Amino acid sequence: CCRDTVAWGCLRTKQLKTRLGILLHKPELGHEAESFSTSENSSEEALEWKKSFDHLLKSKNGVATFHAFLKTEFSEENLEFWLACEEFKKSRSKTKLSSKAHRIFKEFVQNEAPKEVNIDHETREITRKNLTAATSSCFDAAQAKTRTLMEKDSYPRFLKSTSYQDLTEQITSHSTSKLLHT
Repeated sequence: CCRDTVAWGCLRTKQLKTRLGILLHKPELGHEAESFSTSENSSEEALEWKKSFDHLLKSKNGVATFHAFLKTEFSEENLEFWLACEEFKKSRSKTKLSSKAHRIFKEFVQNEAPKEVNIDHETREITRKNLTAATSSCFDAAQAKTRTLMEKDSYPRFLKSTSYQDLTEQITSHSTSKLLHT
């Protein structure tokens, strides 16, 4: 009986890892999410993502999985901009700050940018003016707008997505099964 219970637990763990792998290795999702660990800790981490958008953004695996989901919706630019801003804020070189700011602006903020984010004209203009004396906070208004948009729009869709629902259902049933068989 104990051997069967152990075998059943191993089988459930393998199924869970397979499900995580399928979710994160779909060709249409890109390669960003491939580094997601399929350990039990990462499974529990995936359940944390539904607690708040902050939980998701603080998780490297959460960001990768959310990015993969956004790619399926062709709406990854807001997250990519938010991440670029986070990285930009870490810049310490004054000389590089200006060039990085202009690169981010051209890629995400200016009208007709290759990955143009969805922000209002006023925020776009404030951001453009901030570039004249680039500081680590020059994108704060635009970043806040895109974060709010993701939190109110993309994040709820992610939580309702079949992939995330299936993932959390398998994690929950795996945890319940493990409790029953220990």
